[in-house]
Amino acid sequence: MTSTRSTPTGTQLTPGREVGVAIIGSGFAGLGLAIRLRQRGETDFLVLERGDDVGGTWRDNTYPGAACDVQSNLYSFSFAPNPDWPRTYSAQPEIQAYLRTTAERFGVYPHCVFGADVTGARWDDEARRWRITTSAGELTARVLVSAAGALADPVYPDIPGLDSFAGTVMHSARWDAGHDLGGEQVAVIGTGASAIQIVPAIQPQVAGLAVYQRTPPWIVPRGDRPVRPAAQRVYRRLPAVQKAVRGALYAGREVLVVGMAKQRALLKPVGRAAKAHLDGQVRDPQLRAALTPDYTIGCKRILISNDYYPAVSAPNAEVVTAGIAEVRPHSIVTRDGVERPTDTIVLATGFAVTDLPIAHRVTGRDGRTLAQVWDEGMVTNRGATVAGFPNLFLLVGPNVGVGHTSMVYMIESQLNYVLDGLRTMAEEGLDVLETTPQAQDAYRQLIADRSRGTVWLAGGCGSWYLDRHGHNTTLWPDFTFRFRQLTRRLDRENYVGTPAGARPEVAA
Repeated sequence: MTSTRSTPTGTQLTPGREVGVAIIGSGFAGLGLAIRLRQRGETDFLVLERGDDVGGTWRDNTYPGAACDVQSNLYSFSFAPNPDWPRTYSAQPEIQAYLRTTAERFGVYPHCVFGADVTGARWDDEARRWRITTSAGELTARVLVSAAGALADPVYPDIPGLDSFAGTVMHSARWDAGHDLGGEQVAVIGTGASAIQIVPAIQPQVAGLAVYQRTPPWIVPRGDRPVRPAAQRVYRRLPAVQKAVRGALYAGREVLVVGMAKQRALLKPVGRAAKAHLDGQVRDPQLRAALTPDYTIGCKRILISNDYYPAVSAPNAEVVTAGIAEVRPHSIVTRDGVERPTDTIVLATGFAVTDLPIAHRVTGRDGRTLAQVWDEGMVTNRGATVAGFPNLFLLVGPNVGVGHTSMVYMIESQLNYVLDGLRTMAEEGLDVLETTPQAQDAYRQLIADRSRGTVWLAGGCGSWYLDRHGHNTTLWPDFTFRFRQLTRRLDRENYVGTPAGARPEVAA
């Protein structure tokens, strides 16, 4: 499904533009909301996208080997199934093509403003509007929805001397496709989800590959295979079959929650499978020991790969565990004093997940940004709204992440919540809708209670799931169908609404 078509054009911001709903970002979350609004016959909205096309993280992450670790039939919109997925697990070009095709199919492109990086959004209490500043111009909106997501802005490590490196440095999320790695000495810093895809893709072409590992991940086999044309024909003619496959995939992945959040002992069979995968692919006992995690499987994200272990076992590759002391203009020195000549450094160091970058740009009623309000930890009601930030909804915000299944399922759950919030405002004639601090406190307690005893808090590792205070502000710590139950409709009792023309009522 790789697209060769030119990008459909979006729209432009005109001076004084005002819209009912402004959506930040055009990944799965932003596109999903735009599509659902179109399906309801609504047209008074804009999608503000900093890039030149839709797609979000699937547009930006073009590194070699980029692919999804959730099966395509589950990692797609339930209302827009694709019978033509070429493989059970799709690569980045196929997913990006799916998002483009879906946006075009549902008429979203005319609502997109490309090159519109949101640099600030401020709530105007008197006007009851969001005043939004972008690199493409300014606008006001009655409702602001942030669909910027957690995998938006890459994290660059603070390594002494990195700025002095004379070779090429690139983050996995900002890959330079024009740079030829052939014959080079390449360093990959990090061993997370992107690294285990990049390493096998580049190992055959480089002269030498050093993988700098801080903590080894648990890796299980990737059951990927081509989708037969016969199956694609069945999906096209009998959509219910593909829907049933999707349901089975969802149920199979949801079983993992029992071990992760309820009874950690039930993760032992998964751990044994991962250990057998490692033992079967890595013969060198010293390397195998370096690649063996010392924490419970599931504490960090479980990765899937069939070719990472063979790649790091290759004669031109090594796994470095000593830790980096400094970077020099043409080399990297580790804490054991070893200096390795280096031509290119690949930073597979992830994203700012527990500190959403968009939070620094959104200012609420009292003049504080979301980041300032969240200084002691991110807190919301249902992962979607924040007291002091009227008419603001978050998609893919705090405690919406999952470590075992498709984020698209969680996104669609949130779409139900946001759409019911917009319906409530329309039916009740509300200018302002805002959650209460009490609702936030109750939801924070719910998250804390359900996180207690889970593998993420008690699995013996430090992960990006936890913030600097050790709190789980990233993952939903329960079955995802329970999150859908919580977000099926707006919990109206936890909101203060101000009708048009009435004096503002502040949530307290």
